[in-house]
Amino acid sequence: MKIVGISEGFHDASASLVEVSPYTDEVSILEAHHAERFTGKKNDPVLPEFLRYPHADVSVFYEDTELKNQRRADQNMSLTKYENRCSYHLRHHESHAAAAYYTAPFDDDIVIVVIDAIGEWDCSSIWVPRNGKLECVSNWKYPHSIGLFYSAITKRIGLKPNEDEYITMGMAAYGEPKLNMRWMFDLPDKNWHRGIPLVYFQGQAPEDIAASAQLEIERQITQVMNVAQNYGKNLCYGGGVALNCVANSKILPSRFNKTWIFPNPGDAGSSLGAALGYLGRKVEYKHCFWGNEIVGSPNPRRIVDYLLLNKVVGVANGKTEFGPRALGNRSLLGDVRYDIKRTVNRIKRRQKFRPFAPAILEEYFDDYFEGEKNEFMQYTCKAKHDYKSVTHVDGSARVQVVTKDNPSILRKILENYYERTGIPMLLNTSLNVKGKPMVNDGVQADEFRKLTGVHVF
Repeated sequence: MKIVGISEGFHDASASLVEVSPYTDEVSILEAHHAERFTGKKNDPVLPEFLRYPHADVSVFYEDTELKNQRRADQNMSLTKYENRCSYHLRHHESHAAAAYYTAPFDDDIVIVVIDAIGEWDCSSIWVPRNGKLECVSNWKYPHSIGLFYSAITKRIGLKPNEDEYITMGMAAYGEPKLNMRWMFDLPDKNWHRGIPLVYFQGQAPEDIAASAQLEIERQITQVMNVAQNYGKNLCYGGGVALNCVANSKILPSRFNKTWIFPNPGDAGSSLGAALGYLGRKVEYKHCFWGNEIVGSPNPRRIVDYLLLNKVVGVANGKTEFGPRALGNRSLLGDVRYDIKRTVNRIKRRQKFRPFAPAILEEYFDDYFEGEKNEFMQYTCKAKHDYKSVTHVDGSARVQVVTKDNPSILRKILENYYERTGIPMLLNTSLNVKGKPMVNDGVQADEFRKLTGVHVF
């Protein structure tokens, strides 16, 4: 039996195809795709027809379309067309919770937390698995939204909401959290996130606004996690706010014995949650390479040859990552020994202050960083080295740990680079330019090469 989960209707549409084997009864992920990587439209809300998988036995939508219509009546947005294509649906936060829980590598004493902008009317929620189902035990409804607050601040400092929140997080390291924003969460009957942040804080530096917002979002997340601790010792975490790796590092390790952050925690990842939530079955999630495949066998040594010449190199090989992080199959790589931050930002057409992440061989992590080991760049760590190209202004780094069983070519590239330099890490960022999705196929790889002049393997 094949089940397709569909996330569609507002932003970042996606589809996930899951199969239950008729022979072993095991659940496996066959494919998982972001619409934007086929259409070239960033955060495309509409799924191409072929990604709806009409041959699937069951279709499951990530959200109650009737409730979505009610909430978005002022937008004149009708979603009745989706109802004809979907046999079932889950609630928005239930899909997030299912994505986090059913992919988790542990299954004991679990509490599930979902924090995002808004889904139907829910903004934060806490879930527990009971009697084979996920049960919501606590929730915070609109307008008390941590995610919408952060999006409003993102707009206030001149960035694009629902897309550039991670830039706001990076900018916060350059400012001081001297502005009181706690009062914004004490206005229960106001749509404060739509207007107030746009008129307040006039004359304040964007960096200070970002730093103050980061501090407040950490306070609000802490409150939710304090409640969650009453329901379980091991955390499964989803929703778009789970992408705030700075908050994750400060809040989660001290509160839970084990933590699993779903690698694609935003709305796009809910397509997988919808499929798995319908099944009520767990699936092994060792990596996130479920997307479109570029077939080829680049030579890792040749790639390192380029890197040693202080050249930025693109890699487009294997299946596309399902999620917002470039983890080796659609990556720009650079030699950490050189101060190439400005060069890479120019290639990607990004702000000069933006930091870059290091990818490091797992066995050498402790020699270079202090903090949580993670394969999906979900935490920040304290750097124990002097490589400025992969270290933020506050001495932190969002590290990708590359394990020995990592299926991407990145593991072999790092091993070759280490053999020749004695350094086990490289600069790793996504293979795209600002405002565009990551490269998805060979044609897009060629277009990227022509646009930037970067050699893509």
